[in-house]
Parts: sequence; C-alpha cells; structure tokens
Amino acid sequence: MAIELLTPFTKVELEEEKKETDRKQVGILGGNFNPVHNAHLVVADQVRQQLGLDQVFLMPEFEPPHVDKKDTIDEKHRLNMLLLAINGVEGLDIETIELDRKGISYTYDTMKLLTEANPDTDYYFIIGADMVEYLPKWHRIDELIEMVQFVGVQRPKYKAGTSYPVIWVDVPMMDISSTSVRDFIKKGRTPNFMVPQPVLNYIKKAGLYK
Repeated sequence: MAIELLTPFTKVELEEEKKETDRKQVGILGGNFNPVHNAHLVVADQVRQQLGLDQVFLMPEFEPPHVDKKDTIDEKHRLNMLLLAINGVEGLDIETIELDRKGISYTYDTMKLLTEANPDTDYYFIIGADMVEYLPKWHRIDELIEMVQFVGVQRPKYKAGTSYPVIWVDVPMMDISSTSVRDFIKKGRTPNFMVPQPVLNYIKKAGLYK
C-alpha cells in the first residue's frame, strides 16, 4: 500500500499540533521500596508504555505518613537497590525529592514542589487498587486531584472502584510484596525471580533483612 506524501500545508498543521501538545508526560510511582521488587518494575514499565508517558520515576519516601509506623532500612540501601533495579531499563528513572527533604512524605507537598519546579510537565501519580479506596483520607486530596492525574493499577485480592478521577491500567497481576520478600529472607529462603538479580546480590552482600 502506497504511503501518501504530506503536502507542505499538512506538514505545517502537524508541526503546529505538536507544539500545542509539547508537554512532558511523566509518571510517578511512590513507595518505601523496602526492597524494590519485580512487580514494582512491571507496573512502572507497563503504565509508561500503555499511557505513552515519556518517563516514569520511582520515588522512594523518607518517612511514610501512615498512622501505623513501619520500620524500614536506611534510605541509602533502598536507593542503591532502586538504582540497580532500573539500570539499563528504558524510560525508568528515580526521583529523590522526598529523601532529600527528609521528614514525613505527604504526596500533596511533594507534588506541589514538583509541579512548581516543572511547569511544562503533566504528572500521572500511580497507585495500586489497595490504595485507591483510601484516597478520601489522603492529605489535601481535593487539591491533589487538581494537580495530578491518578493512575490506578489492579492488584490481586483488591476490587477497583472510586468516585475520584482515576485512569485504570491493566498490568499482569503479580502477588509479590516487599513484606513477602523480607519474610523469605528471614526464613532462609532465596526470593529468586521476585526481585532483580542485582538487587538480590546487593541484599546478600549487605546482609539485609536477616
């Protein structure tokens, strides 16, 4: 089938259209990443591909704003494992703003700083279906939904549904959690194929989660 050549007029129209939509489309996947595992990476990569985003940043939190405080390892280890996990993976990067700021990591405060610093960027904040039902309790949620587009990802055992504007993306369901990875290690089992091999090597070398 012959491809029709663009006339100069059509080409100009296409260039103008591109200029009008020439904003960066960036996804944010926040979490404790204690440790990062393969389900995190599948979610980040699939959301990027399916929504046509320029990049997805994995954003480790310094201190989660949960009522039930969770023990975590030093942020340098979590960051090092993230760096190893995304090394060489197209379209994935790391955002360290919450580690740099210290303190409790409220999504509203973080995204306000990011949107102000990057006015040419549209942000897509990625959350699991288990978190969607808690959106009404999020800090300054009504202002936050005006600031970012939420992206919901299905998770095993959780049924999706919310009155908030959420784009749902289907990804392969992998029943892997950081808790299960840590439990494997505590019991002397090796979490093969649950975390990237470089991350597993790092965990062993640093003696984490024993």
